[in-house]
Amino acid sequence: MTTNSQTVQLKGRFAMHRGGYLEAPTIAYETWGTLEGDGDNAILLFTGLSPSAHAASSPDNPAAGWWEEMIGSGLPLDSDRYFIICVNSLGSCFGSSGPASVNPATGKRYRLSFPVLTLEDVAEGGYAVLEHLGIRHLHTTIGCSMGGMSALAFCVRHPSCADGLISISSAARALPFSIAVRSLQREMIRSDPKWAGGNYDPADPPVIGQRLARKLGMITYRSAIEWEQRFGRERISSEDHAGDPFHGDFSVESYLEAQANKFTGQFDPNCYLYLSRASDLFDLAEHGGSLSAGFRRIKLQRATVIGVSSDILFPLKQQQELADGLSASVRDVRFEALDCIKGHDSFLVDMDAFRPVICRYFDSCN
Repeated sequence: MTTNSQTVQLKGRFAMHRGGYLEAPTIAYETWGTLEGDGDNAILLFTGLSPSAHAASSPDNPAAGWWEEMIGSGLPLDSDRYFIICVNSLGSCFGSSGPASVNPATGKRYRLSFPVLTLEDVAEGGYAVLEHLGIRHLHTTIGCSMGGMSALAFCVRHPSCADGLISISSAARALPFSIAVRSLQREMIRSDPKWAGGNYDPADPPVIGQRLARKLGMITYRSAIEWEQRFGRERISSEDHAGDPFHGDFSVESYLEAQANKFTGQFDPNCYLYLSRASDLFDLAEHGGSLSAGFRRIKLQRATVIGVSSDILFPLKQQQELADGLSASVRDVRFEALDCIKGHDSFLVDMDAFRPVICRYFDSCN
């Protein structure tokens, strides 16, 4: 997959959290703003499962990023005040080493020989970027969805590195519902004959499996309330499809088809499988033996936890659990429950709801 991000190649062996290692892996990242001192104005941003490090446009890459309305001059993540770093997750396919990368020991793609991936590994990839940039201390680390768990892993493994945390639509560990959904998505990809045990031709990937997995994902990323208001039972006008009694007649079916086709071909299937599994594996309780012990290892000055009422993938009760847990060791914890109808994806598509909350966090730091 192509990327315009900067990269850092780590030296020597990178030990993986659940065993194994990578030889001199690469981590991709992008930055906005100007670094001050050792990083007191630095913000480290971890992404969800599928985004690249290109969170916003820049002089080096003027294309719009996935958080375009949040990062930049005068925006909540104000590049006039802060130095923002977004990392592409280890295991991804947008510049960082992952299953689609070439194993230097064999000269061939890692594919399923890539070690078991965890969000602790993703967090360490972010920490390696900070070391490369000479940043010893962070103002704040931020994570959205899977990135929120990566940010939490970062804070528990490097408890004195950041002053603050913003966790958005995330959790201390995945619920059985979320695990079940992702498990079925992975099965859809692996059941496609073209997956071929992970040895598919990159030019001819398991498209059917990817499309189905993406459709299921979109059903969990948005909400039934939004779709009822947005689509209702509206039909689509299309040419006659005689002989196909199951052709999609409804607008919501057309929407899912369009989203699936847009995603397919943009993300490597094996990378998707690894990152999806890493999301299931993360559990803060592994850092100390219990959730409460894990939370006590986190040393922050402040934290804001943001959730959405219509999110079924990371429901509000998990955001409350996260805020309550952080309160055990963090003096200033704020819990923000937003009444958005666009489900888990609200942090990507409902900026009017999220901008004021994130602005309040940074205003409170002054």
